Amino acid sequence: MKVEKVSGGKKSGDEPKKNPAPAKKNWGDKILSPFVALMEMFAELSPKYVISVAAAVFFCIFVIGAVLIFADPKPVNISSNSNNGKKIHVKVTRGMTTAEIAEQLADKGVISSSLKFRFISRMRGYDGQMKPGTYIFTAAMSDEDVFEKILNGAKHLEKFTIPEGFTVKEIAARLESADLVDKEDFLKAAEKFQPYDYMTPKENVLYEAEGFLFPETYSIESDYSIEEILKVMAGEFNSRLTDEMRARAKEMNLSIYDLITLASLVEKEVRYDEDRPVVAQIFLKRLKLEMPLQSDATLQYLMNAPKEDVSIEDTKIDSPYNTYQNIGLPPGPVANPGIAAIEAVLYPADTDYLYFVADREGHNHYAYSYEEHLNLVNQYR
Repeated sequence: MKVEKVSGGKKSGDEPKKNPAPAKKNWGDKILSPFVALMEMFAELSPKYVISVAAAVFFCIFVIGAVLIFADPKPVNISSNSNNGKKIHVKVTRGMTTAEIAEQLADKGVISSSLKFRFISRMRGYDGQMKPGTYIFTAAMSDEDVFEKILNGAKHLEKFTIPEGFTVKEIAARLESADLVDKEDFLKAAEKFQPYDYMTPKENVLYEAEGFLFPETYSIESDYSIEEILKVMAGEFNSRLTDEMRARAKEMNLSIYDLITLASLVEKEVRYDEDRPVVAQIFLKRLKLEMPLQSDATLQYLMNAPKEDVSIEDTKIDSPYNTYQNIGLPPGPVANPGIAAIEAVLYPADTDYLYFVADREGHNHYAYSYEEHLNLVNQYR
């Protein structure tokens, strides 16, 4: 038997084994290897454990989201807010849902989150308790303040005063300053506004509403439309024009429209009560004699801003409203007169004056002839 020698536990004929070179990884393997390792790790975990971890993660996401939604927002930089100090009108109508109210409040910038508002309302039992009405808010109010107003029905009424003799343009400017209308929109609506038959205008009238918006102090809900505001004011005029006044105008052969046109001239020409019936009588007499009324008020009506004295050049303005150039009444009223001016036309003074001029304090001085009138003009103007 042939015996082979063994050295060091190895057969003498064996070659020492070499470790194989590691396989070269490409760049894709390098990128994917962490994800593969993560997947292998999850594969070794029990499904129950994986579900528990996933549920915990989703719960954390939900909590963070809820905090972001419902937590009080960061303070608003009021100086950069376009609604800074501006009243925001919100109308809650009967039958509106909490979601509809919240959406309106959020859209107008009153609250920061409609979802938060709805959540609070549901949790506190406010749903169905919010009272209909018109409310005024400011930008970025707290939810607590908003709820306090709507739950208590703290409706906002806007008060404004229209003085006697205001024109439609002046009314529009005042309502715009009270945040109730856009001036240009109001003027456009006033051009074609005649809810009563006696308001049917003549040709070339600038504003059909002129003369019939009664001067008064009004309280209205702050979100009234322009049409609603016009109707309130014209309705007030209609109620103030009594049956006795209408009968007296008919007795004088004056239409309601002509009565108010004349009253508007008296309103603008007179500062003191005692002068109204006298000036009314002068205008009525001039109409009867077919003399030009020569009322400065009709010229001022055509100007962008009032002038202390009209000029000779002003009396040449080409307009149907120019009572220096045209005989008879202007196309329509030049202001909105009060009751005193209307009554002055209905019950004029019994005089024979044909001329008047006002001094610098507004007191009128009267004359029978043009020569006397010129002397008064030189004396007081």
